Amino acid sequence: MHIEAFREYCLSKPMVEESFPFDRSTLVFKVFGKMFALTNLDNPTFEVNLKCDPERAISLREQYNEVKPGYHMNKKHWNTIEFEGRIRQKELIDMIDHSYNLVVSNLSVSQQKRLSIFITSQIDNEMKDKI
Repeated sequence: MHIEAFREYCLSKPMVEESFPFDRSTLVFKVFGKMFALTNLDNPTFEVNLKCDPERAISLREQYNEVKPGYHMNKKHWNTIEFEGRIRQKELIDMIDHSYNLVVSNLSVSQQKRLSIFITSQIDNEMKDKI
């Protein structure tokens, strides 16, 4: 998966925003202000830090050489993944979804409700477009 496909996929998730909160080269994706993905655009290797359940993080590191403990992150909860290696795109998308869903599951009840309302309105608009 290349950087533009990664960016487009992250931005397609509900309520996601991108920003550069640390410097001009670290692209961060957040849902309700909580990070779920980040990458350094100046790195010659396209790598992404993704949040991960601790047990799954260990399993992925054992399964793929391209998955390492999160660089500059809490290594228990974050992995750094080489996105242009041998990991299939479907698996990379699953890792992005897992990271996003972990963050969403830890949002406040009111934030989760706002997210649910947003998703419902998106579905309603799609249905109206088909009529």
